[in-house]
Amino acid sequence: MPRALIVGSGREIPPNRVTNAMLARVMDTSDEWIRERSGIETRYYVDPGTGTSDLGVAAARRALEMAKVDKDEIDLVIFATMTPDHYFPGSGGLLQAKLGIKKAPCFDIRQQCVGWVFGMQLADAQIRSGFAKTVLLVGAEIHAGFMPYNQANWDYLYGKSDVKPTPEEFAKNTGYRDRIVLFGDAGGAVVLKATDDDRRGVVDSILRTDGTEYDKLIVPGVGFKHRPYVDAAQLERGDHIPIVEGRAVFKMATTLMAEVTHEILKKNGVQLSDLKLVLMHQANLRINGYVQKTLGLPDEKVYNNIQKYGNTTAATIPLLWDECARAGRIQPGDLVLMVAIGGGVHWGATLLRA
Repeated sequence: MPRALIVGSGREIPPNRVTNAMLARVMDTSDEWIRERSGIETRYYVDPGTGTSDLGVAAARRALEMAKVDKDEIDLVIFATMTPDHYFPGSGGLLQAKLGIKKAPCFDIRQQCVGWVFGMQLADAQIRSGFAKTVLLVGAEIHAGFMPYNQANWDYLYGKSDVKPTPEEFAKNTGYRDRIVLFGDAGGAVVLKATDDDRRGVVDSILRTDGTEYDKLIVPGVGFKHRPYVDAAQLERGDHIPIVEGRAVFKMATTLMAEVTHEILKKNGVQLSDLKLVLMHQANLRINGYVQKTLGLPDEKVYNNIQKYGNTTAATIPLLWDECARAGRIQPGDLVLMVAIGGGVHWGATLLRA
């Protein structure tokens, strides 16, 4: 039976680098406060008018180039994002059109921060079934739209204006600081091809969902539980901005990511010492450090880049993979584990040989 093998990867980072000190211009925060709680030093935001599909397209082009695969070979597109260009249609078809890919089917999936791991399992399943031979998997996010700043706040943050936020605006922004300092924009992509080499490719995936915990990570507004699904009152209340129950999320993340790691390794007769790298979702450096300590992983088996990019949701793991692959930290035959948790609550792990 064939399995999915990553043959190329790419990433796209937006042009606007935002430091913690810059965020302190528009809310009550500091570099020390943000680093202590998250490990984040910088993040990147897109220019207005850039869509999530645009980040995906740029990352996909680099992945196709690295893979030496022509776009006409793609027979399935999977796009993981919680921040699509439009409420509908999904971003997969937009990416397909912008890349000029033939009329291959496009799946749009919504598992938030664990969307990449769910996408890996889906790509592998479609290849194993014979439905596809070459899959383009994309994870991309634009979180800048969550930010509560008005245009004057944006201009002051970027140093384009001397007009400071009013006391009311400063207080409003500060009310969301525990969340908005965490997020950045980015896109990542890989090309997966069918291989009959049982020494390489996706070995196994384990996926889990517990819908009873959905309210721990949630955007409470702009949904069809409301009538209309969006209105000025929701925006004024900030119902379009995610709610993150920090303590509950920390406990779930550290527990479930460690558990699913042990589960997938035991299932496949693999030891932690056999792994070359563990690529964890980049939500919080403190979470990843706790999981690393729980598992007893040495530093050389773990790679983090949340310091540079912040939490880019479905894009975090492909960013890690692409940086490691291009730096030579992932070589053919290396055993790599991808593990993540996200709103839903969904979590899972994928074990693969490069």
